[in-house]
Amino acid sequence: MLGRSVAHIIWRSVLFHQQQSHLGRAVISPIHEDHRRQFRQQGWCAVEGLFDEQVVAALVAEVDRFQRQGLVRNVRTKGDGVRHSSQTANLQLIPLFDKSPLIRALPFAPQVSAAVSRLIGDPYLLHLDQMFLKPARIGSGTSWHQDNAYFKIADPLKGTAMWIAVHDATVDNGTLRVIPGSHEHSYSHERDPHSDHHIHCQPPEEQAISVEVGAGGAVFFCYGTAHSTGDNDTDRDRAGMAFHFLHEDCAADDLIAADRDRRPWVTGPRNSGGLDEYGVDVRDTFADEVERALKVA
Repeated sequence: MLGRSVAHIIWRSVLFHQQQSHLGRAVISPIHEDHRRQFRQQGWCAVEGLFDEQVVAALVAEVDRFQRQGLVRNVRTKGDGVRHSSQTANLQLIPLFDKSPLIRALPFAPQVSAAVSRLIGDPYLLHLDQMFLKPARIGSGTSWHQDNAYFKIADPLKGTAMWIAVHDATVDNGTLRVIPGSHEHSYSHERDPHSDHHIHCQPPEEQAISVEVGAGGAVFFCYGTAHSTGDNDTDRDRAGMAFHFLHEDCAADDLIAADRDRRPWVTGPRNSGGLDEYGVDVRDTFADEVERALKVA
């Protein structure tokens, strides 16, 4: 896992108080050249401390609310892809933007847009957002797969997931696993019998590494990178949120059809801050939404 540099610590201390670059003010990117090089060569990189403790607390509060309101559902099955398991659970919620003003604003947070721009270039849109929750002791992992088996874009490096650790993510609680360099290969996928809708593949698992990140850290991996998560064998729940971003070059004209979820442009000339897609401009609202989420928690 990538270490924390002096420059990164300085970035954390100033970035939360900066405004979005569309106002003409500079935003320091958390993605340095070594991150960018690793992303292009290995298909992934990790950034510790992308979000501070306040943001983490607000995200945890939203995860708790989702559970209280019964919004999450178990996608784990008994091995037949149909009957849901009562012994293990892989809880999923998708999409997120329509359930939380905080999460709706998160892709427009300055550190996020600066990071994604460095990795896949501009302009890009938010492709999808989702959450997975692994309950304590019974939480089951998500099987090996490549996102591009779903999305099928021409260049897998033109799309990236941003996987945020809502809680500390460790080997024991089933953190993310990736296979470096797997984005250069396309593996055959088939329906996962342990999920009610997912697909899975059989990559060279012996080449996998586990990426441990603290709460508020993030792992970026391109659409071609084979990845999975493990079981949660600890006494605490673990949640992760995944935001997928797609460069304009691979965003088909019919991607945002009338019957599809809204997908806002985050950068570029079509970026309205979500006004066109959500009916409200959410740029520069993330800090306020963090405070609001903490007050009602």
